[in-house]
Amino acid sequence: MHLREARYIAVEGPIGVGKTSLARKIAAHLEADCLLENAQNNPFLSHYYQDRARFALPTQLFFLMERHEQLRQLTQPQLFAPTTIADFLPEKDALFAQATLNDDEYHLYSKVHAALCTPTEATPPIPDLVIFLHAPPEVLTRRVIQRARPIESALDERYLARISEAYNQFFSHYDRAPVLTVNSAHLDFVNQEADFSLLLQHIETMRGPRAFLNRGL
Repeated sequence: MHLREARYIAVEGPIGVGKTSLARKIAAHLEADCLLENAQNNPFLSHYYQDRARFALPTQLFFLMERHEQLRQLTQPQLFAPTTIADFLPEKDALFAQATLNDDEYHLYSKVHAALCTPTEATPPIPDLVIFLHAPPEVLTRRVIQRARPIESALDERYLARISEAYNQFFSHYDRAPVLTVNSAHLDFVNQEADFSLLLQHIETMRGPRAFLNRGL
């Protein structure tokens, strides 16, 4: 696909994989708008990382409200002038809800979601391209430790592995948009221009609904 013809590109992946940094890099390269999720605004998130069973539901309900507002922004045409790069898919919220809530909590979450979203708003806009970044849990853990965000200090490799597997399962079935799956374990798009150029090359030569970029050592 021709990158500069895209109007909406989403970068996704688990915690620590580098999706926000890459979204910003692509936005700067294309001189595009950059729409980022606001996880730091969630007042329950730090509590959730310390006590997941207790704070999973309020954390997800807050994210649901935030995602509802972001989805409303994404459906406004003026935001696509000329291109929007986002570091999330709106469907991510349900992915996390399924991975973190128990059955009763997920049932309540689903009812709130249904009441909050009209049929039009409940249908996320379709990206021209989704870049799905993944990496082994031990790599995610190392990156989370290296960036040393206090809110993430309680994250462990087992939790990151569970979230990573949820992403893998989601994107194994996702077919609403073309997906470029990237193993980012040995790629540094922010600090290595050769790696970023390699990614751009794969996007430009992508044909069909799925492609893969997997570079080992």
